[in-house]
Amino acid sequence: MLDFRSDTVTKPTPAMADSIARAAADPGAMGDDVLGNDPTVRKLEDSLAAMLEKEAALFVPSGTMGNLLCVRSQTEPGDEVFLHREAHIHYYEGGGYAAVAGVSPKFVGGAAKEDRGVFTGTQLRRAVRPTDDHFPRPRLVCLENTHNRAGGTVWPLETFAETCETARELGLRVHLDGARVWNAAVSLGVPPHEITRHTDTVSACLSKGLGCPVGSVIAGDGPTIERARRFRKMLGGAMRQAGVVAAAGLHALDHHLDRLSEDHANAGRLARGLNAIDGLTVDLNATQTNLVYGTLADDLPDEGAFVRLLAEHGVLILDEGPRSVRFVTHLHLSSGDVDEAIGRVRAALDAWRQR
Repeated sequence: MLDFRSDTVTKPTPAMADSIARAAADPGAMGDDVLGNDPTVRKLEDSLAAMLEKEAALFVPSGTMGNLLCVRSQTEPGDEVFLHREAHIHYYEGGGYAAVAGVSPKFVGGAAKEDRGVFTGTQLRRAVRPTDDHFPRPRLVCLENTHNRAGGTVWPLETFAETCETARELGLRVHLDGARVWNAAVSLGVPPHEITRHTDTVSACLSKGLGCPVGSVIAGDGPTIERARRFRKMLGGAMRQAGVVAAAGLHALDHHLDRLSEDHANAGRLARGLNAIDGLTVDLNATQTNLVYGTLADDLPDEGAFVRLLAEHGVLILDEGPRSVRFVTHLHLSSGDVDEAIGRVRAALDAWRQR
C-alpha cells in the first residue's frame, strides 16, 4: 500500500527511534516539563527559537493547539482576526479560534486555487475598518505558508514581507501558521528565519514533513510565549516527561530538513505523471512543495468514489472536495514509489472504464 494521504502518516525512522530510545533510557535527558525542568524539551525550544530568530519557543502537542495558543495569546475575546477565507485555522481546526479565543474572523483574499492563498498589503488595508464602537477591534493577521488548500503553495517573499509590514502600519500583530514553513523555506532557498522574521509569532509542525511522531512548536517574543504557556496549561496541553518526544524533534532538525527537497522533487514527478493521465488535471505551477492536487474530469467517478477506487489498487489519497483529490509526498515515499503510484492510478482508471 502506497500512502499519499498526508506527510502526517510518517513514522520515526530507525535513527529517530534510536534518539527517542536514548532519551527514554537516560535519566538526565528527561524531567517534568510542567515544572520547567525537562532538558531535552528546553534544548528543542532553544534550538527552534534560534533557528526562527525569536526570543522564546514553546513545545506543544499539535499544530492546531499551537495556532490556537498564538491567536489567544495576542487577542482578547471580541477582537477581529484577519485571515484567508480558506486558511487552515478557519477550515480545519474545529472553530477553536471562535470557541476558545472568542475572536471574530474577517476574510481577505479569494479562492485558494486562484490566489494561491496570498493576499497583499493593499487587500489587508481595505479589509480593516475604522475605529468604531459598532466594529470589533482589529488585532491580528494570520498568514499561512505553505498554504494547504492552495496546494502547498509558497508566498513570494517580497509579498509576504509587504503584507506583514502593512499589518504593522495598521497596528496589527502577525501570526504565521507555518505548519510546513520548512517546506516554504526549502522552496524559496532561504533559511526559515528569512520568513519568520517578518512575523510576531509562528507555529511550526514537527510531525508533518519532518517525520516526528507528535508535536509542534510556537515561537515569538518572551511575554507572548509566557502567556501562551499559561493557556497551554489551561487547555490541557502541558506535558510531563515530554523529552521522550522532543528528542525526535531534535533529530529531525539535524537530519530531516535538508531532505525536504527530495519530497518536492517527487511531488513534481508525481504531478507530471498524473497530469498525463486522461481525465486527471494537475496545475503544475501550483505544485511548489510536497502537495499535489488533482482535478477529476466530469466523466470520472466523484472524488469519494475515486479515493475508494485507488485504495483498491493500493494507493491511499484524500478527498478534497468537489472533483478534487490530494496526494502528499513524504520521507517514506521514494521516486520509485511515485512511478509505481502513477502506474496504479492509470491502471485503476483503465479498469474502471472497462467495467
